[in-house]
Amino acid sequence: MRIIAFVNQKGGVGKTTSALNVGAGLNQLGKRVLLVDLDPQAHLTYSLGIQAHELERTVYQLLKREVTLEEVLIDRNGIKIIPSTLDLSGAEIEFSSIAGREFLLREALEGLKGFGYVLIDCPPSLGLLTLNALTTAKEVFIPLQTEFLALQGMSKLLQTVQIVNKRLNRGLEITGIIGTRFDGRKRLNREVIEKIRGYFGKKLFKTLIRDNIALAEAPSYGQTIFEYSPRSYGAEDYSRLCKKIVEGG
Repeated sequence: MRIIAFVNQKGGVGKTTSALNVGAGLNQLGKRVLLVDLDPQAHLTYSLGIQAHELERTVYQLLKREVTLEEVLIDRNGIKIIPSTLDLSGAEIEFSSIAGREFLLREALEGLKGFGYVLIDCPPSLGLLTLNALTTAKEVFIPLQTEFLALQGMSKLLQTVQIVNKRLNRGLEITGIIGTRFDGRKRLNREVIEKIRGYFGKKLFKTLIRDNIALAEAPSYGQTIFEYSPRSYGAEDYSRLCKKIVEGG
């Protein structure tokens, strides 16, 4: 079972879009996928057409051990998701006094079976929730926009991953960089990709996610890109990316 955390402390880089559509693409390849929405904004949950504000059982209750894993799972067209809620926004303070607070998610997922992939969508910060994802995951995917400031702040993220690897979760490593909102016609985008490749080497997936309006529109319909616009650049790119993920490169 591959447990992958989608992490970037910047917002608007395509993190949730990538977690959602990588999950959907892997599902299309016959893989059993579990999505975990660990972002208090619940964008991943809403993107699947699930009204997070109406739910009584979410990842928040799971972390508090008020519900079981089976009770919180929601099936959405073959993809299972542990939904989020706005209530999670107070978790940093609420859980701060709990011993072992960095391992709440790992403990909640103990005994999980039957999935080939667990994809965790993290909040745009390096706080306690993201730390829980990093102590649970085996791999880290970093979505990066192909823009001028893409690498700004990366040193802090890399340092955090290294610390977690050393102290809390041996074996955790960054295995994939996903270039998003790429436009090959723009010289800047091409130059940024070369900088990212120079920085991360082979960890940058060869498949880049092209800038595509359908990717932005799909969540408002509660659909993945494969449901909303299966012939779009977005569907084509995420399909190719998922094949690379399964192949391990």
